[in-house]
Amino acid sequence: MDPECARLLPALCDVLADPRQPVADDTCLEKLLDWFKAVTEAGSSLLLLQDHPCLVELLFHVLKPQDLSSRILSFALRLAGIFAAQENCFQYLQQGELLPGLFGEPGPLGAAAWAAPSVRSGWIQGLHSLAQHPSALRFLADSGAVDTIFSLQGDPSLFVASAAGQLLVRVLDLALCGPAEGRISLQAWDWPACARKIVCHLEDCLRSEATPRVTQALHVLTTAFGHCHGLWTQGLWVQLSPLVARLLEKDPVPAPHALVDLLLSVARSSMLSSDPGLWETAAQTLSRLSPTQAGPLAAGILKLQDCPQALRIQAFGVLLQPLAFVLEATAQAPGMPGLLEGAAGDLMAVDTLPPSKSACVGLLCSALAHLELLQPLPQRPSPWPQAPLLAAVVAILRLCNGSAAPSSEAGSRLCAMLGGCVRVQRAALDFLGVLSQGLGPQELVTQVFAILLEYLVSPDSSPTVLKKAFQATLRWLLSSAAPPGCCDLEPYAQLVLGELLSVLRKRLCSPCWEVRDSGLEFLTQMTRHRGGQAGFRQALLASKVPELTRQLLQDPESYVRASAVAAVGQLSSWGLLAAPSSPEHAATPQKTPLEELLLVLTTDSEGFPRRAVMRVFTEWLRDGYADVAEDPERFVARVLQAASGDLDWEVRVQGLELALAFLEQLLGPCGPSAAAPPGALAQALQALCRVQLFEFAFRSLFDCDRPVAQKSCDLLLFLRAKATPSSNSQEAGDGPDVTSVEAALRRWQAGEQGQPLGELAPEAVLAVLRSMDLEALQDTLAESSDHVERSPQSLLQDMLATVDVLGDNEADCY
Repeated sequence: MDPECARLLPALCDVLADPRQPVADDTCLEKLLDWFKAVTEAGSSLLLLQDHPCLVELLFHVLKPQDLSSRILSFALRLAGIFAAQENCFQYLQQGELLPGLFGEPGPLGAAAWAAPSVRSGWIQGLHSLAQHPSALRFLADSGAVDTIFSLQGDPSLFVASAAGQLLVRVLDLALCGPAEGRISLQAWDWPACARKIVCHLEDCLRSEATPRVTQALHVLTTAFGHCHGLWTQGLWVQLSPLVARLLEKDPVPAPHALVDLLLSVARSSMLSSDPGLWETAAQTLSRLSPTQAGPLAAGILKLQDCPQALRIQAFGVLLQPLAFVLEATAQAPGMPGLLEGAAGDLMAVDTLPPSKSACVGLLCSALAHLELLQPLPQRPSPWPQAPLLAAVVAILRLCNGSAAPSSEAGSRLCAMLGGCVRVQRAALDFLGVLSQGLGPQELVTQVFAILLEYLVSPDSSPTVLKKAFQATLRWLLSSAAPPGCCDLEPYAQLVLGELLSVLRKRLCSPCWEVRDSGLEFLTQMTRHRGGQAGFRQALLASKVPELTRQLLQDPESYVRASAVAAVGQLSSWGLLAAPSSPEHAATPQKTPLEELLLVLTTDSEGFPRRAVMRVFTEWLRDGYADVAEDPERFVARVLQAASGDLDWEVRVQGLELALAFLEQLLGPCGPSAAAPPGALAQALQALCRVQLFEFAFRSLFDCDRPVAQKSCDLLLFLRAKATPSSNSQEAGDGPDVTSVEAALRRWQAGEQGQPLGELAPEAVLAVLRSMDLEALQDTLAESSDHVERSPQSLLQDMLATVDVLGDNEADCY
């Protein structure tokens, strides 16, 4: 322990033990526990207590009848558990009857303080910490703590109840693991007494008619099979699996969600997944639970690598049932065979449709979400029913927007429940976007684009639904360039494009800024991926969307301006930003995109658009954008001048990123043999001096925002790596005069940022770079900004300062 901390510790213990002193806040106490845990993990707890008897005195003081706060009592219980985790320290504390006093009946268990949930939680956490060795197991068995843990499983505080279940698993693992684990019988009745007691308790809970008790047992078993991997878990499952299976005989099945969690936990265990009885129980569970309850189990089964094929088919059928019902209700099932072909179970009958709107919406959203996650997985069911799924999703979207015309009673009910439902629309559009990765008949693809256009055109589409519709449309358009031999969507996509751009033009004029923003994001991504295709270029230029995008650089909403900057950057990169052709603009000289974005960088009052400009400029520099390639030095100098004075630290970081891109163009990328030829290095250094890159980088080293300083340090380290050793000989002799540079750096480090460096000689820059310990600076910057304030010494000082124990100026008042 740090000597200064050791000096402050007795005073802190006195404060914590004094009920008259103001109680330290929970955050300080948590940090104090974290520190003690780190100290004990690094050394001996016994030596710590022997060297600092004030800690034992604090624990004994807690046992005295007094009006201690529940937070301090909880802290003491957890602290005692941390110390007692080492067996020799446990025995040391046992000698003074300290542990029975804290964790047995004489302590908080029999006092009024037990009514506070924080005390009960501290008691559990303390026992969880000390349950690390055989002595602790005997203590738990002899003190009656296990019975108390049983009762705390039903605690009104969910945190306490959950922690009690986790502690039971810890005790069970402690009793059955260790040197004797290989000799532990797989028959639970041959286990140690403490373990048998816990198993009997779990059996009683599983037989109980009270659902909360069943839930408690299922949660304990889920934790055990999920976190413990000893041989004893096989014996536990053999003993209790018949009782778990018997739960399915009850009507209704108790605790269905907890039962699903348990079965998936067992199925994921390499020790237990070979049990045939597990798969039989899972199949019965899929049959007994409602589609909403069984959905998570079905999805979990389908994500497993090894699983009986019959069970996979049954599980897939559970997920497909709601969509099959939609097809049937909208009279599309006869034309779409195969959605449940080979799946166990029949289509949902009309009377099994969830009766309430919320239940129906929840079932559909859950099925769509599970299928969305399943589609890209390699272990997804094969064959994948792409066409029926497309038809079902299109039908759902039509039911939601009212364009469906169902002729059945079930279809009418679905229309009433799903009409205008934003939640289902979002889920269906997400899944529709994922389905773009597969193929489908041309007729269905036509329907997909038609329904997407309906949503994009409709004035009833909410901003969030429009965003999803744009994203799904983008995915389908990008997938239209199919590989040879597949269904070619390109001709139809080209036909859709004109109408889509017309819709986009209207949406970019929407009074809702979220809609304008979504439209610009769609345009940016579409241009990025299809900007070189003749069909897209022709349609886009004819739509006047680029001209409108340019105008949105002046949008009143900063998010929209930032998206407009990104869109303008992409359009310009592909030569798609034509000058306005209207007569009123004919006589007015138009700014180039570069000039317009420079204006945004230097005049916009919000940070988002300026950051977007810097990202575009960096991309332009790397990609060789024409206006930049004409005179890259002039471009870099103008951008760095603007970025260096920007108040937004992210803009300054982006400025350094652009400077790094410029460096890589001059000197090549960094690598193991990255040194540049002396001639190329000399020319590059002169160019870097002309654009004043070094002044920006050296200033940034002392920036008050750490990410800026880190980026600058990385840049200068890159440059120093490019300076070849052979160039040293060229700079040998008297050496360059670096006095003025070093003086400026000292002023900047002291916070005097006003003085410029002036004209720099490349040799002086290299000399300064070699003299600086950039590696040490990099290590310092890698530390968290509050590493001093987070130190144990600072914590103790602050806690003592709250009660005026320290003298003046001793508190670390950060």
